[in-house]
Amino acid sequence: MIKFNMVKKIMPPTFFYLGIVLIILMHLIFPIKQIISYPYTFSGLLIILIGAILNIWAWSLFIKDNTTQNPYKTPNKFVLIGIYNISRNPMYLGMLIILIGIAILMGSLITFIFPIIFFVIINWFFIPMEEKNMEIKFGKKYSEYKNKVRRWI
Repeated sequence: MIKFNMVKKIMPPTFFYLGIVLIILMHLIFPIKQIISYPYTFSGLLIILIGAILNIWAWSLFIKDNTTQNPYKTPNKFVLIGIYNISRNPMYLGMLIILIGIAILMGSLITFIFPIIFFVIINWFFIPMEEKNMEIKFGKKYSEYKNKVRRWI
């Protein structure tokens, strides 16, 4: 079992990039069962694009508000505009969508394991830590936001 202390030393994008590499490697080494065939695999490109746009949009709002994206640092404010009215974690959502898009592009069954693993790590390790920090820092204001806006979508 992965211990939180082990995971918390690694930044979330590391799991994202590792997921990309593992999806491609596992598809090339163990293409166990092709569940999406050509030309339908190319729909993965559109999904990757949607995830990338979502990620860039969410990231740009952090930059605009001049707050940290580092989950281990205490933010000076939390973003309430744009995509953050729909999802509390649009950057993670964008990363997950990109991983799903890459898995679709590869088309083999084994590649879909990695978006699931990414989701589990982010949802059960990183997001709870970030939410705890936000509740400590912003109190009732963040709790109200949390009740109004869903974690993912």
